[in-house]
Amino acid sequence: MKLKLKIAERHEQIIKIKTEYIKLDSLLKFAGIAETGSFAKMMIDEETIKVNGEKCTARGKKIRSGDIVSVRNIDLKIVNED
Repeated sequence: MKLKLKIAERHEQIIKIKTEYIKLDSLLKFAGIAETGSFAKMMIDEETIKVNGEKCTARGKKIRSGDIVSVRNIDLKIVNED
């Protein structure tokens, strides 16, 4: 029996921020990935989040313009609104 695997297509989403940085847990809520702060914390604790290609478990990690946060099949590209 052969199994067919479907590889999820990656999507890029641009997130514009007005400040110098945004904390990782706040970004997940702002982008609509996490409904609540506790859900964002849980996602981060489970090591399902990557920042610039590396697993990140620090919910207070400062995310700045140019950073890419990967969650499942979504890449959040952070840019300054200026």
